[in-house]
This record gives sequence, structure tokens and C-alpha cells, in this order.
Amino acid sequence: MKKLMLLGGSRYALPVIKTAHDLGIYVITCDYLPDNVAHKFSDRYCNISIIDKEAVLKAAIELKIDGIMSFACNPGVVTAAYVAEKMGLESCGSYEAVSVLQNKAKFRRFLADNGFNVPQIHTYTTAEAALDDRNRIDYPVIVKPVDSAGSKGVSRVDDPDKLPGAVRRAFDYSVKKEIIIEDFLEKTGFSSDTDCFSVDGRLEFVSFNCQRFDETGENPYAPAAYSWPSSMPEIVEKELTRELQRLIDLLKLKTSVYNVETRLASNGKPYIMEFSPRGGGNRLSECLKYATGVDLIEGAVKAAMGMTVDCVSQKPYAGHWGEIVLHSDAEGKYSGLWISDEIEKNVAEKDIWVSEGDTVYGFDSANKAIGTLILCFDDEDSMEKVMNDISRFVKVKTE
Repeated sequence: MKKLMLLGGSRYALPVIKTAHDLGIYVITCDYLPDNVAHKFSDRYCNISIIDKEAVLKAAIELKIDGIMSFACNPGVVTAAYVAEKMGLESCGSYEAVSVLQNKAKFRRFLADNGFNVPQIHTYTTAEAALDDRNRIDYPVIVKPVDSAGSKGVSRVDDPDKLPGAVRRAFDYSVKKEIIIEDFLEKTGFSSDTDCFSVDGRLEFVSFNCQRFDETGENPYAPAAYSWPSSMPEIVEKELTRELQRLIDLLKLKTSVYNVETRLASNGKPYIMEFSPRGGGNRLSECLKYATGVDLIEGAVKAAMGMTVDCVSQKPYAGHWGEIVLHSDAEGKYSGLWISDEIEKNVAEKDIWVSEGDTVYGFDSANKAIGTLILCFDDEDSMEKVMNDISRFVKVKTE
């Protein structure tokens, strides 16, 4: 059997493992957390930190793998590219190109150097240097680690007095101990956070959505819901599609799924905020399969294994789709999920990751989610009625 090494062991890896098994592929999961759920479903587990490139490479050589990927697992993306390059395996692009995409500071500089719309940024490797600039920065700003995902360590700062806490938080979540402070781009309508796919360097599947937040939650920048199609004007989507293709061309990327964050700013300019060669968290590729029938996960597995990707093409949305990232407002014991009778007919899938009596926590980052709810609507008005007032229709109960 051909062997696939899959970096990371969260539940987002489960559909990847199932797809690989359906294709007759032996799956080796790898991370430093042996209790992660995905390891129960893989064929073999390696207890190695996925940010240790040399250790992963050594294991990959010893196990004679045929492909490697990191799906919905940001820390493993650079390592997967490194191992693939060293072993001559399939990869979306060079290790150098992937390293640019996976470091927010390098990515912003690359965008600026190549004429893309990009917010002004400052990069820091010490808290002291960042705080020395506190009175020279134009507020509001966003403070981010250069190498985190899931909105971990991300804060908006509106005045100098709040900068020290945000800087400390960002450094706490940065593996490389490097952060950026960038201009806050006020968006028009909803920002977009969804998945796309290229085959042999050409975008074959592009999607945009409405990324929604729980503004009353502990972290108002952790995505709490999504809906498809997006609210962006068609002309903006077309411009962003051209810019995404230009980015792929410049970096000489090949075949891959991408998690792509974009927005139309209040200054009238569209921006590419993130472009990561992996599937997005929060089951975005799975939602897109519901919405369009296109299986990006199958495409990603085939790409990693050097197989022909014949399952990805642009298709329209079959209805209006929403995903709610289920979470608690505060720490407590989970006691069930209430769904209004009014939307029971719209529920396409309910996926709960905790049991009654389990401790759940306030939603300060994506890893505090307790499940997802996927909904389908006949029209935009019906969808917006629910997605704009989620707490009226869905409630995580705690004691």
C-alpha cells in the first residue's frame, strides 16, 4: 500500500483519513499529542512534534512514505513542504514559497513587493521594540503572531494604553517569537474565509463566503459562523480571483487546496489577507462539498500522493449554506444543544464533539469550539434571518 504521512491529529484530519482509506492508502498520523482523536483512526502514529522538520524527515524516510500533507493544521504546513522537497515527493510548491505563505510578515512583504494591496505593517521580534513604537503607530491596529492560526493571539488595539497586553498575548502564541502590528482594515460587508484549489498552477475552484464573528464572545476575531455565497460584488470576486492566480503564478505553486482569507475594505480596495496551502479549519472543505458537490479533500489527498486530480472543477452553489461553529459563552458543564423548531428542517448535519457533563470553555480561539451545525436554505433572506441572529435559533446549554 502507498503511505501518506498526515501531520496533526485533530478531528479535522478525520475526513482526510477516511478519504485516504477509501483510495486504498495507508495513513500515518504524526504529532506530539498521542491522545488526539485522529490517531485512533490512522494505521500508525508517530509521536513527533510536527514543527521539528528534521525529526519528521527522519521518520518519513524510515517509514518510506509516498506522500505528506498537513490539512487544517497550520504548524505542519512548512514541515510538509520541507520533507516533500528533501524526499522528492509531491508538494504544492517549493519549501521557500511555502515559507513565505506561512509567515505573516514575509507574506505581507511579498505582497507589497509585487504590487498587491496590502496594509501597512511593522514587524517585531521583541516586546520592547514593539512598545517603543506605541506612540508612533496609527491606531486602530491588529496585533498578530506571524505564525499562528485560528485567531490565536490576535487582538485589535485602538489606543497606546492597550498595546502592551496585546503584544504579550501575540508573543505568547508565536513559536518563532515574532509578531506584526498592521493597520486595521475596516471591511465593507463581510470578510471571506474559505477554501480554493489549483491544479497544475491553475485555479480550478474558487469560493468566497461571509465570515461571521461572535462580537460578544471572548475573542471577537475568532470566526463563529460562515455562509455561502459571499456578500462581495461580483466585480470584486473577479478581481480577487485574478490576484489569487497572479500570486500562484509568482510563487510557482502547483496542485493544492488553499485556505484563503480576503476582504473588501472601506477604502474600496480588495485585499488578500491569508493564503495558506492547506484546508481551512472549521470544516470549510466539507461545507463546500455540501454546497457544490466538489470534494476538495479528495483532491488534496490525491495531490499529496501524486495521483491525477480529476475531482475538482468550478460548480455553482446548490442553495444557500451556513455553518455555525458551536461554542459556549463561558466556562461550564455542557448540558445539551437547543435548536429552534423553526430551523430543524434546515439542518443538514449536526456534529457535536463533547458529551453531557464535559467541561466547555469560553470561545477565545478556534480550538474552543465544541462542534458544528451545517444548514441549508432555499433563499438568501431565510439564511440571513438565522445567520444574523444565531442565538435566537441555536443555543449551547451549560450548567
